[in-house]
Amino acid sequence: MPGQPTPGQFAGAPGAAAPASNPATPAAAPGQPGSTYPTQPTPGATYPAPASGPSYPGQPTSGPSYPGQPTSGPAHPGQLAVGSAPAGPSSGHPQGVRRGRRLPVVALVLAGILALVAGVQAYQIHRLDDRLAATDRRLAEAQGADAGRLDGLEERAGVLEKQAGAAFNPEAVASAVLPSVFRVRAGQFTGTAFAVGKAPSGGGTTLLTNFHVVESVFAAGERKVFLERTDQRFEATIVEVDKDKDLAHLRTTAKFTGLVAARTPVKSGQQIVVVGAPLGLQDSVTTGVVSAFRKDEGGSGPVIQFDAPINPGNSGGPVINGSKEVVGIATAKARDAEGIGLAVPIKTACDRFKLC
Repeated sequence: MPGQPTPGQFAGAPGAAAPASNPATPAAAPGQPGSTYPTQPTPGATYPAPASGPSYPGQPTSGPSYPGQPTSGPAHPGQLAVGSAPAGPSSGHPQGVRRGRRLPVVALVLAGILALVAGVQAYQIHRLDDRLAATDRRLAEAQGADAGRLDGLEERAGVLEKQAGAAFNPEAVASAVLPSVFRVRAGQFTGTAFAVGKAPSGGGTTLLTNFHVVESVFAAGERKVFLERTDQRFEATIVEVDKDKDLAHLRTTAKFTGLVAARTPVKSGQQIVVVGAPLGLQDSVTTGVVSAFRKDEGGSGPVIQFDAPINPGNSGGPVINGSKEVVGIATAKARDAEGIGLAVPIKTACDRFKLC
């Protein structure tokens, strides 16, 4: 291009010589103003320094330059000046340094956050354990209270059951007693007998009645009597008698359930049931109360006075309390009077015959 030096060629001031170190520098193009440099420098020749005047476009402003050597002035487009470096992070790597320094800080921050999270979780777990322990204590206390209430309810139920059992129920008493009570036929006389206590060692059943019920048979030297229930009949033997206390001990080979003898004496006002065969009528039941407990009068022993109706044939029958226990043996009734019956206490019979 006119006015711009070609590669390896410099346009100097008029009369200026080309640098000596560039022997291949061509001459100026024809028609270019000013002197031209020889195509080859003369050995040992020196050249004056370029003038300080204005340079042509593309000409370096100070000092000699050589082809391929960067100048200290402005660089051509795309060319770097001597001592300069491209702009960007590669100059001293300042961003890399900052990034390298930032990593430990980030790691410390993350470690702190993790430690804080772990601490919070540990605290929450500790609080949860405390709540669970408190819940367990409350549950144990509630269970203990419930157990206490349940025990109280069971105790009250037991008391109520005892009270209900102690309540007088003639129907229940009769149902439990009747299978153990029989009509006794001794010759021409009838009365009542009942099974009592445990079975004797030889087997069978032990029974009690009044002596006056079997007196005719016993006086005749015989010992056999009969026990009757509905259409059944069982043979029994007179084992032992007590005329003074009006008691007779019988035994049969048949097996029946013995009634339980009361361990405590009767009291006035206690309700009772009398079971027997008045006038031969089996399974008759009457009720009343104990009028009095009469002590031994005239050497015949104590007697129980009661107001339940009895008639001939009731003799030898059991007098039962509300607990289905035998308290006495019906013996007699007062003549020309109502509501006065007498019974031998069961303890007297058990002691006399070593029974019950």
